[in-house]
Amino acid sequence: MLVNSLKIIVPVFALLAWASLFTVDERQEAILFQFGEIIEADFEPGLHFKIPFINNVRKFDNRILTIDQKPERFLTQEKKDLIVDSYVKWRIADVVQYYKTTQGDELTAGRLLYENINNGLRDEFGKRTIQEIISGDRTQIMELMTQQASKRAKTLGLDVIDVRVKKVDYPERVSNSVYQRMRAEREREATDFRSKGHEASERIQADADRQRSILLAEAYRDSEIARGEGDARATEIYAEAFNKDREFYKFTRSLTAYQETFSNSGDVILLQPDSEYFRFFKDPTGKTK
Repeated sequence: MLVNSLKIIVPVFALLAWASLFTVDERQEAILFQFGEIIEADFEPGLHFKIPFINNVRKFDNRILTIDQKPERFLTQEKKDLIVDSYVKWRIADVVQYYKTTQGDELTAGRLLYENINNGLRDEFGKRTIQEIISGDRTQIMELMTQQASKRAKTLGLDVIDVRVKKVDYPERVSNSVYQRMRAEREREATDFRSKGHEASERIQADADRQRSILLAEAYRDSEIARGEGDARATEIYAEAFNKDREFYKFTRSLTAYQETFSNSGDVILLQPDSEYFRFFKDPTGKTK
């Protein structure tokens, strides 16, 4: 009889013990309910007790979570459309407030938080031009949105870690015209660079031609000076040689003249027989009768 009773009591006791215990992971927040009413929260990680069938426990992820919604269309100060892709990182700060406002639903919390962030982004983009957004105001916008979202998030029991704008782009129908305009601008700049390069090339070529002409002129001048000096020196040498032996000089000059005159067999020269030109043919001493 006792054995049979133990067979019943031990499993029941084990079941009650199992139903009285629950664990909380360091990555979780937990709320203890009693008939649907919150009676305790903010449990430390570890093993905890509850009253079976009276208390129930709900656990929530307290790690940093990311909401990455689809890109939204915003208007700038110039009433130009921009497609903005952003995301927000958040975590549970007050698990009781989080449960009261969202019933512990991550999707509901993310929707409420992102609606607030989108409204803030829409306002901030509407205050700025496209140039201001692209040139550096995006960092300021993200800082402002993080601050504003944090205030709104506190009412939801959340803590906003960061708000980031991943990409800002034109709508697809506008992108093609923008790209075409950018291409035309780049082609214009390329043409301008080519014309400037051609101008520089012509200038360099003209300068090189000028320097070449100057070098050739200076070389011709120097060569003429050297030739003139050489001719003067040759004349001086001839004059000195002529003064040393005038008759021999006349003789050699006559032989040279004969050689150059009769270098071809067909050469003909008409002179009078008593011409001075042939005096060395008549007399080796060059004397005339």
